[in-house]
Amino acid sequence: MTLNGKRALVAGGSSGIGAATARLFAANGAHVAVVASTDKSKAQNVVDEIATAGGSAQAFAADISQIGEVDRLVAEVAAALGGIDILVNAAGVFYPTPTGETPEADYDRMMDLNLKGAFYMIGAVVPHMKSAGGGKIVNISSVAGSMGLGGYAVYCAAKAGVDMMTRALAIELAPHDINVNAIAPGNTATPMNEDIRTDPEFKPFLDAMAANTPATRIYSTPEDMAGIALLLASDAGRALHGSIILADEGFSAGM
Repeated sequence: MTLNGKRALVAGGSSGIGAATARLFAANGAHVAVVASTDKSKAQNVVDEIATAGGSAQAFAADISQIGEVDRLVAEVAAALGGIDILVNAAGVFYPTPTGETPEADYDRMMDLNLKGAFYMIGAVVPHMKSAGGGKIVNISSVAGSMGLGGYAVYCAAKAGVDMMTRALAIELAPHDINVNAIAPGNTATPMNEDIRTDPEFKPFLDAMAANTPATRIYSTPEDMAGIALLLASDAGRALHGSIILADEGFSAGM
């Protein structure tokens, strides 16, 4: 599962699953474009870690909820790396959206960052992959795309959209030797959910997750998800098209 000489764009690469993926890809030979949402210095922190470990990476920043920003980012990355072979869509947000209490702006931000941005990122990189003779696209979905989570309806809907988008685009792009797949993490310890893991207010929620997780860990690590991303981005995953790999510590397996 090596990526020697491959050029990878990791959106959401400045923290969490994206950062772990960027580090692992670089450690396995890829030249990585690490993309932060707004603060390029956050991406640079990951780039510096990669450089210290002997890898190759560059920092970028873009708001992928804006189509113009997507086009600018992809053009800049392709010019800097000489092309794009791998895309990881790890950018996203997670917050409650209770019915009747969610402002339209919160709904739009959730959908724009978790679903629309991923769709337009794919659209922007595909011409580069076609010209290179193929590519790998890895979307980060969620177990919440296939099971409901009370109070988080819009997040669930967005991730269900990512799942179906992954399958449909896999069919569309497979004839071009472009693999489109997704990872559906369960509870994974990232900055996005630090409040749930540490704030006493969320202890009942945390206890409920513990009671419904058969594995000894409630939370997986970002590195666990990065390992799956490496599989999907490498030749070891070339038979996978439209797969949604569920990695949730058994959370959704059943009673």
